[in-house]
Amino acid sequence: MSDQQVPSQINIEISEEVSEGEYANLAIITHSHAEFVIDFVNVMPGTPKSKVKSRIILTPFHAKRFMKAMLENVKKFEAANGIIQDMEALEIPFTFGGPTAQA
Repeated sequence: MSDQQVPSQINIEISEEVSEGEYANLAIITHSHAEFVIDFVNVMPGTPKSKVKSRIILTPFHAKRFMKAMLENVKKFEAANGIIQDMEALEIPFTFGGPTAQA
């Protein structure tokens, strides 16, 4: 064997259904001593009830790696596209200003 080692590669596949993705405009993050749970929710204007679209469970180690990756990607996005305005500065009402939905 040579002194040089070939880096490991991971073969990742994605189904057509998963590749379509899920839209979420709210993330709820909870944690215990052993894991972080992120629930992604799509909240629609005027609807009193919303469903969790996806739940991701991470170890604390992977949650921190995910946070660092998100920060790095936001910095790259802002460098290319401009600063993303913080939602707290906008003070948008939780109803998104739309009319109340009726069935």
